[in-house]
Amino acid sequence: MARPSPIHAGDPALVGIGQAIRELRAAVEMSQEALAHEAGMDRSYMGGIERGEHNLTLINLLRICRCLRVSVSELLRRAGV
Repeated sequence: MARPSPIHAGDPALVGIGQAIRELRAAVEMSQEALAHEAGMDRSYMGGIERGEHNLTLINLLRICRCLRVSVSELLRRAGV
């Protein structure tokens, strides 16, 4: 049986952040698995972030930005939030 989606899944801000992370990751030719490992999280969780399904914590956002060598403000600007 499928689990119900969290209430925040698909939120435009989360979708935009996920797309920005995916684009930045692709620009540095990093796999989703490599980014997840470097940021200290599971690959499936990273996939959910990129799809806008997870309301990531500030610490996880900071870790991802550090791995991608981009500021949080730049990532949010690219995400349109």
